[in-house]
Amino acid sequence: MAKKLLVAIPAYNEEEKIGEVIRNIPDVIRGISKIHILVIDDGSTDKTSKIAADSGALILRNHSNMGYGVAFSKALQYAVDQGFDLMVSIDGDAQFDPKDIPKLIKPIIENKADLVTASRFINKDYYPKMPLSKLWGNKLMSILISKLVGRKFYDVSCGFRAYSQKTLLSLNLHGKFTFSQETFIDLSFKRLRILEIPIKVKYFPSRVSKISSNLFIYGVNALKIIFETYRDYKPFTFFSYIALFFFIISIFFGSILLYTYITIGSFHPNVWSGFVGGTFLFISLTFFIVGISADTIKRIRVNQEEILYLLKRNSLKNK
Repeated sequence: MAKKLLVAIPAYNEEEKIGEVIRNIPDVIRGISKIHILVIDDGSTDKTSKIAADSGALILRNHSNMGYGVAFSKALQYAVDQGFDLMVSIDGDAQFDPKDIPKLIKPIIENKADLVTASRFINKDYYPKMPLSKLWGNKLMSILISKLVGRKFYDVSCGFRAYSQKTLLSLNLHGKFTFSQETFIDLSFKRLRILEIPIKVKYFPSRVSKISSNLFIYGVNALKIIFETYRDYKPFTFFSYIALFFFIISIFFGSILLYTYITIGSFHPNVWSGFVGGTFLFISLTFFIVGISADTIKRIRVNQEEILYLLKRNSLKNK
């Protein structure tokens, strides 16, 4: 059965390249009955919207620059509301070749994957010519996400991706700037099939790298991803580690009190260490109980997301 495809292009001040990207999207793709092009103009101050509209794309426009993640979320919602079978996201700067779209969606059409993402680093022959800071920043982020989800990924930051309808219905994203990595985490824990395929990309030296231009913010985002992953997907482990930290401190102060009693037969003059140790023990137990409660909440959230997925799917069937 032929499927409907949405090609979503988040764009910000891309008047020089947006027309080229739209024109290079294939008119006919095997297994696809209709191809719709959607440009999400993220508050551009140039002629991005006009050129995109003149090139045949539908425009959704943000009144201000709200970030790539917000633009993507709008595309995701539009794809779900309109009942598309697949969605491809591609940048509006001509870094990716739209003619690779058939290669990207083929595994989904053949029911071999739920998310197919272009990978710049899975094949060394395809490595883009970019600064070492950006190259290693992307590689380190991929290693981090791989460790968090227990699967090997080579490129978790590439914006050229194909999503099945099941994936579109399953995604619940919250990050404005880390959504690329959040997608891998969310879908991995939901056990959806993620496939990386090597794709050649163009690198434009004139573009400022978000990694090399602000390593501090990039590092903060990496720590934020670690924190939120453990908090949201492994809450018992997360809070148990915190509880263990305070428990060790309580043992230390308790040991001072015990040593004092053993050596001189009295708790004085270190009674204070008993109070401090008891306080940290109470904090430790509190975090442990919070961990148990958070794990229960996580199970409820998982069930709610499954119900939400079923409601979305049934809504599509009734359209």
